[in-house]
Formats: sequence, structure tokens, C-alpha cells
Amino acid sequence: MSLDFTPAPAAAARGRMVRNHALTEASLILRNGEQLVVALVIPLALLLFGRFAGGRFGIDESSVAPNVLTLAVWSSCFTSLAIATAFERRYGVLERLSATPLGRGGLLSGKALGITLVALGQLVLLGVVALALGWRPQPAAAQWPVLLLGLPLGMFVFANLAVAMAGVLRAEATLALANLVYLMGLVLGGIMWPVASYPAATQPVVAALPTGALGEVVRHWSAGSTSWLPLFVLLVWAVISHLLARKAFRWTS
Repeated sequence: MSLDFTPAPAAAARGRMVRNHALTEASLILRNGEQLVVALVIPLALLLFGRFAGGRFGIDESSVAPNVLTLAVWSSCFTSLAIATAFERRYGVLERLSATPLGRGGLLSGKALGITLVALGQLVLLGVVALALGWRPQPAAAQWPVLLLGLPLGMFVFANLAVAMAGVLRAEATLALANLVYLMGLVLGGIMWPVASYPAATQPVVAALPTGALGEVVRHWSAGSTSWLPLFVLLVWAVISHLLARKAFRWTS
């Protein structure tokens, strides 16, 4: 009795390819020391500092945890993604991968899923640490839909802005500018301080930023209050940022 083996080479199922690429993207971010500092070390340090600052430096202790959770999304979905994409574009990685069976759509889907996994891991880890330090969120039932829609919208907006930046600038310029924008968003963009703590003349501007809108979504959820306005701001930014990314992004440098 003989057994005949006929090889039948074929690409893996598309869903499997996207999943594997997402896991690769996530592992590359977590294995990069500089990006790990931005993604975890800085948020953890700010969480500990805010917890023990005790109301000094204009920091409201009750808003420290939601501020840091917002920062985690900002750091991964904007800063880390912009830098990683810019260098992948510079070295031709994006062009080569897009020519594989994964394709451009699968490549972008894998990157989106990978950065989402990293951001969710950050939120879980930082949330557990914040609870251990005494954070006690009191969410209102009406704010849950705002949070569950606002978080993915914020990730979507930040990722589109990251891709737009990485698709226009050189890798070195993206590295510098992404870190600068990260710091500006942290201090001036309504992430580490509530919108109401800024000068009255600048509050409408901060509230209209995607960073400020996401920060308000998470802070309202934590405090037990409800506001739909930040969600509408994020919806507008989702449209604007997506159109910008589609217009600006180039696969090759």
C-alpha cells in the first residue's frame, strides 16, 4: 500500500494571518525598551506620583487614575504607533509586507489589532495598580455607553493621526515630533488635568481636542457623572483624522 503526498501550497486563512501579524506587532512594541518606557513606565510613575502628591501641583487625587488611563491610550495608539510605522516605512517593511498575501488591508488590520491589544493590556495593568492604590471609580449607568464608545473612538483617532504623521515625515522627524506632541498632549491637551482646570479662555480649545475629549470621557465615568459632548467631539475627530490619514499616508518613503 503506497501513500501519495501531493503538496498543495496556499496562503493561510486571512483571519489567521491578521491575528499572527497583530501578535507580532504587539510583541515588537513590548520588546522595544524606549516604547515600553512610554507605554508603561511613565504612566506607572505618574500614577504613583499623583497618588502621593496629595492635591499638590494642581493635581486632583480623584482624577489621577482616569488621567493616567487616558495617557496610556495616547502613548500607545499615537506615539508608539507613529514611531514604529515611520521606521517600518523607512526600511521598506511596509512595502514588502503589503506585497505578501497579507496585503495592505490585512497589514493595517493587524497593526490596528496589535496596538489595541497593547492598549487594553495597559488599561488592565494600570487599572489594577490604581485600585490597589485606593482608586474607587463610581461610574453612572448612563456613562457606560459613552466610555465603551469613547475608548475605541479615541484609539481610532490617535491611530489615524499617528499614521498620517508617519506617512508624511521622515522617520527621524517623526521620532522627534511624536515625542513632542506626546508631551504637549500630556500637559496642554487635557490628559493629566481636567478641562475645567485650564484658564477659562482656553477651555473650549482643550475640550475640542481629541486628547481632552477622551480624558473627559474617562473622568466623567470615574466620577459618576454623565456627559455626551466629549463623545461627539471624538466622532468629529474620527472622521477628520481618517480622511487625513487616507490623504497623507504613503507606503514608501
